[in-house]
Amino acid sequence: MKYSKLLPAIFITTLLPIAAIAAEDEKIWNNVLKPEYFAGQAIEESDNVIELEAPVRAEDPALVPLKVTSKIKQSKDRYIKRILMLVDNNPYPFVGDFEFTPDSGKADIAMRIRVNSNSNIRAIAQMNDGKLTMTKKFVKASGGCSAPVGANLDEAMARLGKMKFRLEGDVKVGEPTSVQLMISHPNITGMQMDQVTRFIKKAHFVKDVKVSFNGKPVLTAKTDIAISTDPNFRFYFVPDKAGDLKVDVTDTSCETPTKRDVCTKGDTYTETFKIQP
Repeated sequence: MKYSKLLPAIFITTLLPIAAIAAEDEKIWNNVLKPEYFAGQAIEESDNVIELEAPVRAEDPALVPLKVTSKIKQSKDRYIKRILMLVDNNPYPFVGDFEFTPDSGKADIAMRIRVNSNSNIRAIAQMNDGKLTMTKKFVKASGGCSAPVGANLDEAMARLGKMKFRLEGDVKVGEPTSVQLMISHPNITGMQMDQVTRFIKKAHFVKDVKVSFNGKPVLTAKTDIAISTDPNFRFYFVPDKAGDLKVDVTDTSCETPTKRDVCTKGDTYTETFKIQP
């Protein structure tokens, strides 16, 4: 009986720090992020439009898997136009802004991101009529943005810009097809120390991703330092016939990890994949 009386108290005490962090995140959201990205706009918090999957505790804070699943079908009359993703407590909270079209088939997106400290992760969907809906998950992590790029940065730079598409399942005309896009890029945050020279490496990351099928946009994304090394995106497109799935990726270099006023446009890399339903 003594233990049974103590357990609820222990459980509540354990949850208090998490609750306090989550409450602080809401202050960041209400006072900083929402006014910056959605000033004066109403946002409904619900899982009815999109649902976010994320681990409660990150095994690797530099490779936190995220998956956004849409609850509605993409049609010309009603579709998810945009999903914005934020990590409240990251040094630069913006993760990515992903734009979809009816030709996307599904407004689903999966990726791996960096989480620098315990934080709410938010996904905000905007419908084609402008309505906004938000879902969020709290993730426990530490040090994702300053974690080393890898054992050999020179090797990573040598394969910079190489890309590959991988289709998941059969390709059928008129039906959403799942595809994985893998990009070779160190996606340097500007907070990472070179393990050889001991200098902090300048921010250098993938900024724009544009995927099209036979010239029609399927996925357009603006991303930042929260995207992991070697960005990896899973999404959908609807093939209406045989053709070319094409991606253009542009990177950038910025003077600091938290400001975007002094940046230099980098290179653009292109890959095309033949689709035969």
